[in-house]
Amino acid sequence: MKREAFFQLVEIQTKVASVIPFLTGIAFTSYRYQEFDPMIIGVFFISLLCLDMATTAINNLMDLKVLEYGVSVKQAKTVIGVLLSVSMVTGLWLVYLTDIVVLLIGGIAFLVGALYSYGPLPISQTPFGEAFSGFFMGMLIFFVTVYIQIYELGFFIFSYADQHIYINIHIIEFLIIGLVSLPLILGIANIMLANNTCDLAEDIKNKRHTLPYYIGKDNAVVLFEVLAYLSYLWIIVGVVIEVLPIITLLVLLTLYPVKKNVDAFKALQEKSKTFVCAVKNFVLISVAYFLTILLGIVVRIIID
Repeated sequence: MKREAFFQLVEIQTKVASVIPFLTGIAFTSYRYQEFDPMIIGVFFISLLCLDMATTAINNLMDLKVLEYGVSVKQAKTVIGVLLSVSMVTGLWLVYLTDIVVLLIGGIAFLVGALYSYGPLPISQTPFGEAFSGFFMGMLIFFVTVYIQIYELGFFIFSYADQHIYINIHIIEFLIIGLVSLPLILGIANIMLANNTCDLAEDIKNKRHTLPYYIGKDNAVVLFEVLAYLSYLWIIVGVVIEVLPIITLLVLLTLYPVKKNVDAFKALQEKSKTFVCAVKNFVLISVAYFLTILLGIVVRIIID
C-alpha cells in the first residue's frame, strides 16, 4: 500500500483532534503537578495514535470509501488489524508501567472506538455523536495523559480486596482536570456538529439521524456558535480559580478570527466550503491554549 493511500485511509489530517488534547495534557501536567515522564508519554502516544487511525479506517471501510483511495477491502482489514494490535500491545505495556486504572480506561476506549463506527447503529450516526466524540477525544485523552504521569500521587485509586471493589477519587482534582479539558471537548464536539450539519440532507436520505436531524439545521447552527464561544468562558474560569496560568488569557486574542469563521459557517453550511471553519476554530483555540500553558511554565521557571 502506498503511503498516500494509507494516509487517506486513516485520514491522517484529522489526527490533530487527538494530538492536541494529548499535548495540552502534557503541558498542564507539567504546569500544575511538575511531572513529566517521556517514556510513559511515548508509549501512550503510540497506542493512542494507532487506535485513532484504526477507528477512522474502520469507519471508511464500513462506508466503502476505501475503494476511492485505491485500497482493497482486504488491505484495509489488514491495516486495521495491525493498528489495533499495536495499540493493544502498547496499551498493555502502558498498564504495566502505570496501574490498572489505565487498563479500565483503555478497555472503555476500545469499546467506544468500535461502537462509534461499527455495528448496526454506530454512535456516529445517532444524536450522541457530538457528545461521545467531544468527551472521549477531548476529555478522556487529556485525562489519561495527565493521569499516567501523576498516578503515584493517589488522586485516583482503584483497588480490590475482600471481594470488594474500592474506588477513591480526589473530587477537586478530578473536577479541575474536567474543567481544563472543556475547551477541547467543545472544540471537538463542534467539528462533529459542523460535519453533521453540512451532511444533514445526505444523512436523511441514508437514514442517519444525527443531532441536527432532531434539533433542526437552524438550531444546530446556533449551537455551533454557542459552543465556539463557551470555550473562552471556561478558560477565563480556569485562570480566575488559579488552575491555569494568567497568561492563558492570551487565548482571547483568537476571538476575532474565530468569530469570522463562525459567521462564515452561519452564512453557509456546505461541506466543501465552510466545514473547515470548525476545524480552524478548534486549531486556533486549542493550539493557543496549549502554547499559553507552555508559556506559563516558562514564565514560572524564569520567576523562580
